[in-house]
Amino acid sequence: MADRYIFPAIFYPPEQEGYDYCVLFPDLDVATQGETLQQALDMAKELLELTLYGLEEDGEKIPTASNPSKIALDPPGAFVSLISVYMPLVRAEMAQQFVRKTVTLPKWLNDMAEDAGVNFSRSLQTALRLKLDASEPPVHTKSKQKKRRLSEERL
Repeated sequence: MADRYIFPAIFYPPEQEGYDYCVLFPDLDVATQGETLQQALDMAKELLELTLYGLEEDGEKIPTASNPSKIALDPPGAFVSLISVYMPLVRAEMAQQFVRKTVTLPKWLNDMAEDAGVNFSRSLQTALRLKLDASEPPVHTKSKQKKRRLSEERL
């Protein structure tokens, strides 16, 4: 798992007025688009970050990036741009994402908590941190679990 990845992206200009720039990552077989070149570039970076993060989380191999000079371009006006991502920032941002959970409580407890002005989300987070002795978010919990499971299977 690397900290920095650089992949070539092919930018296709709009075919006609009112259409978007299309962006393709040939090594990852994913694409995005943007109304302007700046938006297309921003979307390409975000797509690369999310794609690589997903591959890491799933324990899949990240392909080797192609040499940009070897990429054939068609139609005229298409061009290659290298997109770089720094994964420690992406991983940290993803660890801070919030996930919605549905919790079932007895009505009497819910009523008491609401009357007392309890913040349910904060209370659940506090309780889970205490229960799990977790003051800081772990980096790549799923990947660590998969690695541990794989090493246990090898034993």
